[in-house]
Amino acid sequence: MSSLYIHIPFCKQACHYCDFHFSTSIRKKGELVSMLCEEIRLRKDELPGKQLDTIYFGGGTPSLLSSEELKQICDTINNNFEVREDAEITLEANPDDLTLENIKIFKKAGINRLSIGVQSFFEEDLQLMNRAHNATEALESIQMAKQFFENISIDLIYGIPGMSNERWKTNIETALSLGLPHFSCYALTIEPNTALKKMIEKGKVKPVDDEAARAHFDILTMRLKEKGFTHYEFSNYGKPGFFSENNTAYWFGKPYLGIGPSAHSYDGENRKWNISNNTLYMKSIEMGKLPLEQEELSTTDRYNEYVMTRLRTIWGIDINEVEERFGNLYKTHLLNEASNEIKLGLLKQNENVITVTKKGKFLSDGIASNLFFIN
Repeated sequence: MSSLYIHIPFCKQACHYCDFHFSTSIRKKGELVSMLCEEIRLRKDELPGKQLDTIYFGGGTPSLLSSEELKQICDTINNNFEVREDAEITLEANPDDLTLENIKIFKKAGINRLSIGVQSFFEEDLQLMNRAHNATEALESIQMAKQFFENISIDLIYGIPGMSNERWKTNIETALSLGLPHFSCYALTIEPNTALKKMIEKGKVKPVDDEAARAHFDILTMRLKEKGFTHYEFSNYGKPGFFSENNTAYWFGKPYLGIGPSAHSYDGENRKWNISNNTLYMKSIEMGKLPLEQEELSTTDRYNEYVMTRLRTIWGIDINEVEERFGNLYKTHLLNEASNEIKLGLLKQNENVITVTKKGKFLSDGIASNLFFIN
């Protein structure tokens, strides 16, 4: 299984919490799209088999692409790869970009899954985060998208300063009333060098309350389980048949090719990433040079990544797979370290699979770090 990720590094405005690579100037959008297409041509042989099972347009804000730009990228992909007939093709979109005309453009281009960045249905939350849309646009955009797309996911953020349990419950119920098959829900994290970090340091915004975030997580998990959603990864909840194929491939360590400034790639042993600078990226590609750095992952690196990603999922850590892929040394280490977490009720072992318990779910990243192999 192979995946292609396309990073569209443009946004209308900067969200206060975001530390992804993007530019709010779209002056050179057309030029950059041409360089994305050139990078696809330069790197088409990096994926094994050349068949694509998933394509993901992320960012930034891919819904800012014009119909011509989107067609240009899709044509380049189809000319350089064999795309599986039923490949999952996702585009991230902001509610303010989802006009009826744009939704039809996305559908015509072959997009079959929309991931809509709603974040909240409350104005005060959207304003705090400096989102470009309002609550009415969020609802209207989803209703429009449902006319053309069945496979729709929305993003929601919890743990926002000042967000009560009641407001979070209302967000969940509003989302559920829309009849969608998938939700991605994230605890608000304060990243360095973001506007939100500076606002908290200046006392303009309350700090994030970890206990409140934990309460929101528990409310969310219980309510979505009641409504038939599977909590298949720490931040992701899906109805049967609607789990994200793209993200699942990442968690299972499948190879993927990342195109565009700041995009990462992985071939099973090596991690590569492009420079996070639009101008330097374009100059480099124009000269036929790949603006990337590369890291060869050691067995320990790959084991630690496996533990980190798989512990976040319902599939957990397969003890036999650890032995096959990494060797008996890592299997023995895993079993020794996991025994402590099992005693604490944070992990459970069912035959050859180790997963987090309900008690350990919110702490999965910390538990994973306790299982890491340190050279």
